Amino acid sequence: MSRQGYPRQLRLLTAGDYRRVFETAAFKVHGKGLMALASPNALGHPRLGLIFSKKNVRRAVDRNRLKRIVRDSIRLRQQRLPAVDIVVLARRGVHELDNATVHRQLHGMWRRLEREASKSAREPERGTTRSEDTHRK
Repeated sequence: MSRQGYPRQLRLLTAGDYRRVFETAAFKVHGKGLMALASPNALGHPRLGLIFSKKNVRRAVDRNRLKRIVRDSIRLRQQRLPAVDIVVLARRGVHELDNATVHRQLHGMWRRLEREASKSAREPERGTTRSEDTHRK
């Protein structure tokens, strides 16, 4: 049975972790009411940080509900996600979406993130020509 918990090592914990994702975000995926920035890490597993401000989601009960949904979504998909640090940001109006819609949005966002990360991993390094790549083999 695979582990599907949400342990401490799957979380962004420090301000420096968040800052690094904002400064070096290689991937940006959108959903209705949500946006995720992601930056590759060397840990071998994804980590998640959440930013749900009072300005965009007024009531605490709505912020907590949305955070719980995002954490649950990442917990279930952690085995498939690439080794990236992810910061999920809420936009205005996300609190109006029901739980099923938020789950669908997140599912689509994680699939796009997986696709973008695998595509960038397959691309050759920038600044090399095709002939240089064939000589390396």
